[in-house]
Amino acid sequence: MAKEFSQKTKEELKYYVYVLIDPRDNKVFYVGKGNANRVFSHISESVENPRDTEKLETIRAIKKDNQKVKHYIIRHGLEESEAFLVESVLIDFLTFKDFSEVSKITNIVAGHHSFDQGIKTVEECEILYNCKELDCKDIKHNILVININKTYNIGKKKSRNPIYDRPDIYEATRGWWVLNIDRAKNIDYVLAEYKGIIRAIFEPQKWLQNIENRGKTRCGFEGYEVRDKEVLNIYMNKEVPKIKGMANPIRYFEIT
Repeated sequence: MAKEFSQKTKEELKYYVYVLIDPRDNKVFYVGKGNANRVFSHISESVENPRDTEKLETIRAIKKDNQKVKHYIIRHGLEESEAFLVESVLIDFLTFKDFSEVSKITNIVAGHHSFDQGIKTVEECEILYNCKELDCKDIKHNILVININKTYNIGKKKSRNPIYDRPDIYEATRGWWVLNIDRAKNIDYVLAEYKGIIRAIFEPQKWLQNIENRGKTRCGFEGYEVRDKEVLNIYMNKEVPKIKGMANPIRYFEIT
């Protein structure tokens, strides 16, 4: 279990809001806000601080039962004032007596954007921001990497809460791009690159062409998201090797 974040992860997280979970009943027993390694500070506090607060006593009881506190980051990438607001909303919600049966909120399904600012464990935060670079020697397929920074962030132009307005990652990846369709037809997988990291993998079944008003031809594909663990282990959550000065959203990595 993680005990601290790497420097890179701390910089990316900025201010965040977190909860501590009692593993014995999976109930939230503390909501907090902070930056850097604040989320981990309560464990050492339970040892160093002799006070008998409810929070510290809960942590001590968990440790006595040879279990570990679960840490979850609820929202990150926030300004300090935003973190204050999110924290207060969570505390109000979790302590309001009429909202005690929160398990009824089962119709809200997390989308792909949860890899960005959504709820995640502290270990997932470290994977998200301190991920390994994709080694070209590990590539075992013909792959096409598409940078979706612009197509996946359309919501930022129209909403104060863009995380909820982002389009489906498949739609943001599948088209339409200026590329060589004959070359694309030899591709095994299309990798969606968001902020330099591979966030989804698709297997194209059919390539399409779309001719715009000015005669420029753009291409797209129809396919499905890859769930094969072997493929995911090679490419998923890996940092795409950087090429200085390159602005083209399309990159090919082909095996010989």
